[in-house]
Amino acid sequence: MSRLALTRTDAPMIAARVGIGGPVGSGKTALVERLIPALQARGIDIAVITNDLVTAEDAERVRRSGLIDPERVSAVEAGACPHTVIREDPTLNIEAADELERRFPGVELILLESGGDNLASTFSRDLADFWMFVIDVAGGDDIPRKRGPGVIRADLLVINKVDLAPHVGVDLARMQREAAEVRGGRPVLLTNCRRGEGIDAIVDLLEREVLFRT
Repeated sequence: MSRLALTRTDAPMIAARVGIGGPVGSGKTALVERLIPALQARGIDIAVITNDLVTAEDAERVRRSGLIDPERVSAVEAGACPHTVIREDPTLNIEAADELERRFPGVELILLESGGDNLASTFSRDLADFWMFVIDVAGGDDIPRKRGPGVIRADLLVINKVDLAPHVGVDLARMQREAAEVRGGRPVLLTNCRRGEGIDAIVDLLEREVLFRT
């Protein structure tokens, strides 16, 4: 059962926590940068946590973007395999999210970007109420057929950089079809984060499935 399902009507607001995982270079930070203004445009109060191995580079990138108050961006240094702090022991991320909720009591949604990982990356349900896994066409159209846990188990699979498909010899329609097949009907959405294409569809889903707005 998710944390949100345990919320009492008389309790303080609990921010929904949305994990974003995926391989290095798949476009996770670019997706975060597109989601921030799209969520804000719909009046959603947000904050961001990024995870890196031993740096705060992604957090600094988001802070410098001008898209969000820099105080609303926290950095977690995993210091080990990225799996550790989003799955095996997510304590550091839970503490970072709790701190953001204390500092910004009205926050409704916290985006948690994992460090770059492989196809086995998954989020603990103690940490994330909903999580998406980002792959990109440049990684090869065989990624869905490899059936990694991230591809199969994520609440949402995002196939990014769709504009590159004809340049890297990828049959995008087949890749999307095979992704849908291995995911058993769970959603698959296509994006081009460079141009902002497909972002509204992700926000629609988050509003409906995470924030329960209809």
